[in-house]
Amino acid sequence: MAHHHHHHPRRPDLRCWFQLLALDGELAKTTPKTLRYRILHVPARLVRGQRKRRLKLPDTWPWATAIVRAFERILALPHPT
Repeated sequence: MAHHHHHHPRRPDLRCWFQLLALDGELAKTTPKTLRYRILHVPARLVRGQRKRRLKLPDTWPWATAIVRAFERILALPHPT
């Protein structure tokens, strides 16, 4: 049986690009463990409506503002042609 290898960027590379392109301040330089806790563990939902994508976050999440800024920066990136 042949094995098919697909090229996928490694997780550390994705994390580095995410921090470089989407985050600022303390979160742009934080450790992977802190990033997972503050950003990736948030109970969020991506919602579409009125031709827009919005991120629904709990009001009480301490890093909600930083997450929304990161989301907006990612959406503002130019689309590949």
